[in-house]
Amino acid sequence: MYRITKEFAFSASHQLKHLPGDHPCARLHGHNYVVEVELAAAELDANGFVRDYRELAPLKAHIDETLDHRHLNDVFGDDRVTSEHIARVLYDWCKARWPEVSAVRVSETPKTWAEYRP
Repeated sequence: MYRITKEFAFSASHQLKHLPGDHPCARLHGHNYVVEVELAAAELDANGFVRDYRELAPLKAHIDETLDHRHLNDVFGDDRVTSEHIARVLYDWCKARWPEVSAVRVSETPKTWAEYRP
């Protein structure tokens, strides 16, 4: 199996209001998120690619337009603004465009991330 990964970044705020008030994530705060999209294929295409990285440019545009420098509670319309939820939403968006998508990872910090991989 061949796998490729492309990384994207955005900055945004969120607040997990359903958590106890003394939990740091219950307060309004932000992250410099990193999104990694993994694609996998058993065979390479005629050009020797799983998929040309340039074909993933629409994801950068989507992230820039809908997530970057936004308050994610407003974007998603609720309190489901965890990295886990963001990974699933981005996975679904990508999978609808590129069938080779196998996972999406969303990092809040260099040491913490969530991954959606069906």
